[in-house]
Amino acid sequence: MNEFQLKYGTNPNQKPARIFMKDGGALPVTVLNGRPGYINFLDALNSWQLVCDLQKSLQLPAAASFKHVSPAGAALGLPLDDVLRQMYHVDPAAELSPLACAYARARGTDRMSSFGDWIALSQPCDRSTALLIQHEVSDGIIAPGYDVEALAILKAKKKGAYNVVAVDPSYVPDPLEQRTVFGVTFEQGRQDLEISEKTMLADIVTENRELSAEQKRDLVLSLIVLKYTQSNSVCYVQDGQTIGVGAGQQSRIHCTRLAGRKADLWQLRHMPQVLELPFLDSVKRQDRDNAIDVYLGDTPEDVMGEGVWQSRFAKRPEPLDKAVRKDWLDRVHGVSLGSDAFFPFEDNIERARRSGVSAIVQPGGSIRDDRVIAACDRYGIVMAFCHIRLFHH
Repeated sequence: MNEFQLKYGTNPNQKPARIFMKDGGALPVTVLNGRPGYINFLDALNSWQLVCDLQKSLQLPAAASFKHVSPAGAALGLPLDDVLRQMYHVDPAAELSPLACAYARARGTDRMSSFGDWIALSQPCDRSTALLIQHEVSDGIIAPGYDVEALAILKAKKKGAYNVVAVDPSYVPDPLEQRTVFGVTFEQGRQDLEISEKTMLADIVTENRELSAEQKRDLVLSLIVLKYTQSNSVCYVQDGQTIGVGAGQQSRIHCTRLAGRKADLWQLRHMPQVLELPFLDSVKRQDRDNAIDVYLGDTPEDVMGEGVWQSRFAKRPEPLDKAVRKDWLDRVHGVSLGSDAFFPFEDNIERARRSGVSAIVQPGGSIRDDRVIAACDRYGIVMAFCHIRLFHH
């Protein structure tokens, strides 16, 4: 098959729509179930490249949760502790494969943004991973293959309409890529940059030059995620998974603030007071995620107010004290951060360190690099210049 007819394009009025191979060859993807749309395939092809890069560079199974052509989360297949299982709605007794752990972590980065996501897996989907996906609201999945049981579980989602796509892992695209905008054809070399510790972390520019193995792994992960995130973008990473991705902002500091806010929410979700919120058994997981997001936000009264809390909770939750919240976040450390372009001002460093950032990688090249480096030195943050910009549009 070298062509697949889509229901419509980006929006329902954009017809006709299709994906096809201009050279007449076979498509590198096969639709096993459902009918993916235009945006689905954009998410599928971008997310597949991301997880392939992660596994190739870091030698672990990887997963990504995509929404609107940017990752809401991406992660490696590292084990989940009991707290993460509770945060991510994973049965404490469930046996999880490394791939399932990667998916749970990717989805758990920003569960609000991942609602209705597209999933990518770097390895064939197994039963363990499919059982996690079974209970999440998702549009579809791309993987290099599916176990028989996993495929049956996924085909049953959305009353049999769940989108399941298999990709040929041996496919190598043409080194030149094209796109058409307003009738004008653009052509450029494909972004096939190799991202690794050796290529990206050699030039450390701060007084503190000590990077742990975990920090190196997380910095590489951040750059690979940024490679497939709509620019401007900044990515916070901890323990082999993204914890905050800020995509598509016009201002660098707004990226850092947006992603930092998401990273802070991820940290606050570890708090016993949040884990023990007295939800009614009837409240679905997506409604719990939404309520937790509001509870931790600026207007907690929207879920705690009289006449409101009764629809979600068995009893009215206590408000989260600001001092307790600040103390929890002040104790966060070991977070890594990547940026797809240079930091023009040191305000990005000031914001990042408030989210526990201790290691940064960015291209460098600003006329204020000295000020940015000095800000890192004030807080003992290690910073490497990778000297490569990673814009994605």
